Amino acid sequence: MICRRLTVCGLILVAFAFEKAEGAESQIDFNRHIRTILSNNCFKCHGPDEKQRKGGDKSKGGLRLDIQQGSRADLGGYQAIVPGDINKSELVRRINASDDDVMPPKKQGKKLTSQEMELLTRWIEQGANYARHWSYVKPTRSALPKVNSKGWPENAVDYFVLARLEKEGLKPSPQADRYTLIRRVSLDITGLPPTLKEVDQFVNDKSSDAYQKLIDRLLNSSAYGERWARVWLDLARYADSAGYADDPLRTIWGYRDWV
Repeated sequence: MICRRLTVCGLILVAFAFEKAEGAESQIDFNRHIRTILSNNCFKCHGPDEKQRKGGDKSKGGLRLDIQQGSRADLGGYQAIVPGDINKSELVRRINASDDDVMPPKKQGKKLTSQEMELLTRWIEQGANYARHWSYVKPTRSALPKVNSKGWPENAVDYFVLARLEKEGLKPSPQADRYTLIRRVSLDITGLPPTLKEVDQFVNDKSSDAYQKLIDRLLNSSAYGERWARVWLDLARYADSAGYADDPLRTIWGYRDWV
């Protein structure tokens, strides 16, 4: 059943924004917390590109921080990362250095924030485990977090929403009336407000699955496809021309037709 208390977009955001289970915030996750830091600051010189790679033994491939094996490589009596030992990890020394040894190098114009430095340090303390990119990892169902108001959740997503609310000392808002519900979900799924006829039909439907039938009808409408196809086209920066000074044509209509 689709959650009555949240819009469809809200459900998607909740799934990513809220922690999966109790204690998750203290455990550093490579994909969620570390990959972006290393990618933005380290991979240019210590990543997959052999020609750009620096540090370490060049005959052995140099220092790589994009893979676990490379991060543990012997750099001549020391390692960039020693799992569980920040004092022996050269990476920790370099990101905290105040001289020319600091990483990323000052000439790159990049500087780690205190939060990024803390995340890297805690990650190494916890074993510096790498992970495949999330798109290659089979999704697994998370255990439902414990909640106090056990009668409030109507589905699995509700448990995560309620767990976060209770953690912050907040209470769920009362369920919206039917006029508000149909307006919210219609705008979210189709991008269009409901007609007066549609509103009356939903408000006067006394069946227990009235809301589910509303969702099914909206998902089966052509407006749903048009609404979300626009999102994909925006992500691809769809346009029939490049849009610059000379405005040359772009051959991208095939992607538009496919969407």
